[in-house]
Amino acid sequence: MDLIIRRAVRKDLPAVIKLLHEVLEVHAALRPDIFISGTTKYTEEELLEIFANENTPVFVAVNEKDEPLGHLFCIVQDHDATPNTGAYKTLYIDDLCVDEAARGLGVARKLYTHACDYAKQIGCFNVTLHVWEGNDRARAFYEKMGMGIQSTTMEQVL
Repeated sequence: MDLIIRRAVRKDLPAVIKLLHEVLEVHAALRPDIFISGTTKYTEEELLEIFANENTPVFVAVNEKDEPLGHLFCIVQDHDATPNTGAYKTLYIDDLCVDEAARGLGVARKLYTHACDYAKQIGCFNVTLHVWEGNDRARAFYEKMGMGIQSTTMEQVL
């Protein structure tokens, strides 16, 4: 399948919102104490602002009909120097989702590879993301892509 990765634009809103619903349902199944099933992360207005912001690039993987099969939300993070670290730039992957009907076709791999290439292009030191505990498919995918654990967030639910 020929895929093209491009920046998300207004016409992609319905597909992006559908994907946001899909990924939210994965999280709601894992953590119904935190995530609310049937909701989405952003409104249309918020999405358009995110699409337009150079520090929050959103990419879509589209087929030959220019239909989005997956999305990649990124946040460019500048880390200032501290007494014990140097300054560096990170590309944080806030959300990567592939349409259920397109899974297993290499869409996620192409989006992730694009994220790494984009991060290099803009001078990032690394690419980071969070994976919710219990989302074993996502964790296995990112490990297969070469990612390793940078830190672990632990919790005690009260």
